Amino acid sequence: MPTVLRIGAFRFYFYSHEPNEPPHVHVDRGEATIKIWLEQVEVAKSRGFRAHEINGIVTMVEEHRDRLLEAWHEYFG
Repeated sequence: MPTVLRIGAFRFYFYSHEPNEPPHVHVDRGEATIKIWLEQVEVAKSRGFRAHEINGIVTMVEEHRDRLLEAWHEYFG
């Protein structure tokens, strides 16, 4: 699970065994986790985050989308 970005308590990473899915990133903070698609930034699934936290995480992903997509393509080819 390569970590590609850390912002405060949030860790942004990929699972190594998901190369056949569209580009996405997982974000964890403690026990809470969220999966966000990167082509059209939107939540795929979430567990443990409140709505206002999800909005903030989506904003962070939008701000770093280019970097996250580049890391995805570098990692998965």
